[in-house]
Amino acid sequence: MAPLKVTIWNEYLHELEHEVVGRIYPDGIHGALRDAVLERHADARVRTATLRQPDHGLSDELLADTDVLFWWGHKAHAEVSDAWAAKVHEAVLQGMGLVVLHSGHFSKPFKRVLGSHASLLWREADEKERLWNLQPSHPILEGIPAYFELEQEEMYGERFDVPTPDELLMISWFQGGEVFRSLCTWRRGHGQVVYFRPGHETFPTYHHPLVRRIAANAAAWARRRVTMDASKCFQSRELEPVPNPTKEHI
Repeated sequence: MAPLKVTIWNEYLHELEHEVVGRIYPDGIHGALRDAVLERHADARVRTATLRQPDHGLSDELLADTDVLFWWGHKAHAEVSDAWAAKVHEAVLQGMGLVVLHSGHFSKPFKRVLGSHASLLWREADEKERLWNLQPSHPILEGIPAYFELEQEEMYGERFDVPTPDELLMISWFQGGEVFRSLCTWRRGHGQVVYFRPGHETFPTYHHPLVRRIAANAAAWARRRVTMDASKCFQSRELEPVPNPTKEHI
């Protein structure tokens, strides 16, 4: 199989505006995720893109050459253009994988791909999260134990307004008693979509070895297997005439 081609999209605002976040992620959240993918897929081609770059760091050529796109956003969802959200959606329908992380649940591409508000309950608190592994045989959960804990995370709680997942792989429990569907997959068109909950910017979540392994596993599982261009699928085609039956055809 050809080397994995990954693009990691990140707002890259908190790291520049808040000293505490910059200390946790000196190379940006996208840098931590890039390293996580390369730990498991050393031959992968990993590129990064950020919000304030021209066209948000995206291009038609980049999306066409991406097997799986990671998306982390939080405070500037509205700044992502509708046109680029539509292009990401179309790329997924054609076969590109999409891995949406933490507060990216409220991003334009994720809401557009799933056709829902993707709203949820939340509490920005420094509390423990326990993630339970529901499908240990699934490739995304290869090497993941029955459960693991993050000592510091932001709480997300149900109801999570998304379509019923094709696969529910993990659920989270928080100290306040809330639970959340924290690792889910969907198929949209020819593409695979993954949502993975942990990753609040003020905590070192993307340095946790098991979170990093899940991210790398998700990249390989959701990768592009095919590219289907809808504009070519619907070209007209004339039927060839059927010859009159003769003894040779009977």
